Amino acid sequence: MNVTDAIAEILAEEGVEHLIGFPSNPLFDENAAEDAGIRSIVVRQERTGAHMLDGIARITSGDQVEAFACQHGPGTENSVGGIAQAYAESAPIVALPAGYSRAKTNTDPKFSSLINYQHVTKTTEQLTDPDAVEETIRRAFQSARNGRQRPGLVEIPKDVFQQEVGDIDYETTSSTRTAPDPEAVEAAADALLDADLPVINAGQGVHYAKAWEPLKELAELLEAPVATTLNGKSAFPEDHPLSLGAGSKSEPRQLNHFIHEADVLFGIGCSFTKTAYGITPPTEDNTLIHSTNDPGDVDKDYKSDLAVIGDAKLTLEALIDEIEGRIDDRDFGRYDDVTTEIAAIEAEWLDDWDDVLTSDETPINPYRVVHELDQTLDKDEVVATADAGNARDFMAPFFNVTEPLSYLGWGKTTQLGYGLGLMMGAKLSKPEKTCVHVMGDGAIGMVGMDFETAVREDIPVLEIVLNNFEMASYDTPFSGHYADFAESMGGYGERVEDPEEVGPAIERAVEKTKEGTPVLLEFITAKYTELSRPDLEE
Repeated sequence: MNVTDAIAEILAEEGVEHLIGFPSNPLFDENAAEDAGIRSIVVRQERTGAHMLDGIARITSGDQVEAFACQHGPGTENSVGGIAQAYAESAPIVALPAGYSRAKTNTDPKFSSLINYQHVTKTTEQLTDPDAVEETIRRAFQSARNGRQRPGLVEIPKDVFQQEVGDIDYETTSSTRTAPDPEAVEAAADALLDADLPVINAGQGVHYAKAWEPLKELAELLEAPVATTLNGKSAFPEDHPLSLGAGSKSEPRQLNHFIHEADVLFGIGCSFTKTAYGITPPTEDNTLIHSTNDPGDVDKDYKSDLAVIGDAKLTLEALIDEIEGRIDDRDFGRYDDVTTEIAAIEAEWLDDWDDVLTSDETPINPYRVVHELDQTLDKDEVVATADAGNARDFMAPFFNVTEPLSYLGWGKTTQLGYGLGLMMGAKLSKPEKTCVHVMGDGAIGMVGMDFETAVREDIPVLEIVLNNFEMASYDTPFSGHYADFAESMGGYGERVEDPEEVGPAIERAVEKTKEGTPVLLEFITAKYTELSRPDLEE
């Protein structure tokens, strides 16, 4: 067999179900992936393909590592954004871009993935020896699957694809977990038990470790409030009395209050990256405990007092065992006070926002759309995300989720259009779910044509466009008739201008997706950009 067929066989052995990207690449052109039993999906632009694979990886807690392919030259140039987003959000995929022939691989001005992707992939290699195909692809998968999961990339020069190789005898990769140092667990337990008000900040690592139950158990054991990062949103049920919601550029008032009241802040499965789209942990008069599976995160942006390196589930379970062995079934006596205070602050905050969330004004207030989504969608069946800018800032605090992985949050970069591919990938892996993406007119301008991919490939996502005839507060007059566009692409489109029709339109849209039709709801909204920023309140 040749290298192309060998790679396709290796992908099948690794459990790859989808090859997504854009030709020309022999994995597409010669039907090699399809012949190996892998579904090939061609998108309208490469970036969306990478975003779809990102969504598959994240909705499966990193278990499903899928493959991306594209053309040499312009294909690889167009793909950087999608791979960079996956890298920033710690999503594992294996990228197999074509490269220029070996004779031209390093000549100016030819684009080299080997050189240019090194800063946005975990590993980057070039396959120049056909006999090394097994070990090279294996390294990419092994890297993507283990530790902090991120993209692995192998560039294949176009003349290598057709080189002959012997029969392959491929051994698949595996995933491993790292347990924390017992002494670090003891030190963390000491700090948490001595705290008057410990607060937990849970990140995406909880999702990857499937550590939802031990997170809840530890919170209830310590009677400690729980915030999540935006990437970690849905790691803790937001209808739980100890929930503070998700930290982002906008956030619930109770989250901001308790983060600053905590005398011990315990970050689990988070990077504590300094970003406008997350919390700023106080570092004075408190103890900061940082638990992550990536030692490179520790002290990167904020100095921690204690570090616990390891898988989030193993770490939480070890902490629970350690703490339970010391407390003799007693409680801390703060549960009622803490939950009552959370509820009181939340109620006051929501009361302050009620006029906006339930506004009957026209054009429709965008918060009315978010509120109706929150009230209408079945939280047991939904997977949601919001795109960059105001859409994210409206959704993060006011769309509550209760089930693990029912929200795919993000925010260390703000790439317009990311959410469309993210939800298409989620829908491929979880076809029984209602996959909802909220975006503005800036984002749909970036990736809107890939709504046609959803139609063509039978991926019935629900797209929500907040059309206020400008991009955020930049006074840039973006717009269009997006519902008509959706209809022209073969999907279902509906334009809504009456606030009383927001909820019924959402209900109709959900039914259409259940029938197998991708939907785009276009809401004509006001130019309203006020955000919930408790940190700026006087």
